[in-house]
Amino acid sequence: MAKTLTGILAASAIGLTTFTALAPSAAAESAPAWCPEIPGHKVECDTLDRPLVEGKPELGTTPVGYAMVRRTQLGKPAAGTVMVNPGGPGSSTLEMAAQYTALLAPALTDHDLLLISPRGTAESGPLKCGASDPVGFESVDAVAKCAEELGAKAAGYTSANIAGDFNAVRAKAGVDKVVLYRKSYGTYLMSIYAQRHPETVRSIVLSGGIPLKSDPFWRASAQAASDSLRLACQRSRACDGAQAVQDLKKVAARMRAKPLRVPITAGGKQQILNFGESRLSILVVNDASRMTGADPTAVPTLGYVPAALAASAKGDDGKLKQLITGIYGGGGAVEEDSSALFIAVSCNDYLKPWSAEATAGQRVRQYHQAIDAARGQFGAFSAKGHAYATIEAMCGKWPAKGTARPYISTGHFPDVPVLAIAADLDATTSVAATREVAEQYKRSTFLRVPNMGHVAEYDPSGCVTGISSDFIRHGKVGDTSCLKEIPPIKVTPVK
Repeated sequence: MAKTLTGILAASAIGLTTFTALAPSAAAESAPAWCPEIPGHKVECDTLDRPLVEGKPELGTTPVGYAMVRRTQLGKPAAGTVMVNPGGPGSSTLEMAAQYTALLAPALTDHDLLLISPRGTAESGPLKCGASDPVGFESVDAVAKCAEELGAKAAGYTSANIAGDFNAVRAKAGVDKVVLYRKSYGTYLMSIYAQRHPETVRSIVLSGGIPLKSDPFWRASAQAASDSLRLACQRSRACDGAQAVQDLKKVAARMRAKPLRVPITAGGKQQILNFGESRLSILVVNDASRMTGADPTAVPTLGYVPAALAASAKGDDGKLKQLITGIYGGGGAVEEDSSALFIAVSCNDYLKPWSAEATAGQRVRQYHQAIDAARGQFGAFSAKGHAYATIEAMCGKWPAKGTARPYISTGHFPDVPVLAIAADLDATTSVAATREVAEQYKRSTFLRVPNMGHVAEYDPSGCVTGISSDFIRHGKVGDTSCLKEIPPIKVTPVK
């Protein structure tokens, strides 16, 4: 489910290739081709080789590409280092360099920004495993094929290994302590980093949380989908929130009994999408949350959902099909890199409703027993309908040998200031899940952001990132009154 920074030494001291946006062309020629150019910032890039699996040199190494975006006030020592992860798993931090520099601009006057591309992404040994559904819904057999192609190397793609890479880069860059800034899956990854390398952490900003004791059925997300509909309707006054939830229940039941057949172009191919309850869950939980609130002048995906559900509940699927085509029918080529890493890390790390040692048949039985025990906890969806939409449901044949060992929290976290940010229209990483992540830390401040989806930092007013940047610089939460000014999203009226 759910498919999201700063050093102080001179380049000569840390052995990095230097690229400056305003520098002579010779500097640009010495930089890796992927090194980002950030106007107004000096950027230094390099690659560090890391063992794929510690203690198993026969499995080889993986490169880890990274970039240091220097503070604008180069005349003064850096006040700190911000190390980010954008989520995923499978997102490349370096490909989002311009976005992060803009988001954290207030803090980057005196802080540097350390961007590390996780192993398996474009700048760090792109991972491919032959499994990629253009609309983000892998099958058990496709995921098993991915594991087969990776073989013993699959054990190298875990959050613990990625955290080790991040720490190795931090050490090479000569940075003693970092501010961890993470979104979505990044909250899971960086919590593991914080447990394994607590002495290197100064403070933490987390947004859209996934707790280390993750729920394999993502029940909080299923329930949050209904909450998002209620809030969007209530605040926009364009629909009745309670009715929207009832419509979602009715349409989910229809899709469960008889999926829609929707022609789309995806992955460069014409195909018929079998749109059942599980895909409806993905749409309402994930797709409707994405970028919600980022453009207050436009109707986001979530804003079209109530009217589409209302019509479909009455037997007219035209608006729902139009919404499905708009989301999944882009017609572009499929990128396998992030999909492969998403599969590998998710199947290795996240808790599953079965024993890793169980056979495929035993896992199926344990899985259905767990679903039966969880009935009634999935909001508007049936237990199977929502559970089948999760990545955990697709990991049933992921091999136990050397992999599929969920990360178990030690329960110990650094005693540092933590800011936890939850967007209240985000069903992907819900308010409840983010609060649970915040409660992992002794000194956390929980901040609920209205009218934003996955994730809150896409607020175009700069309110949320301003609060984050202030926290990064001072280690405490300042004025949050600007949150009241974030406008409700636009919602198509339900007639």
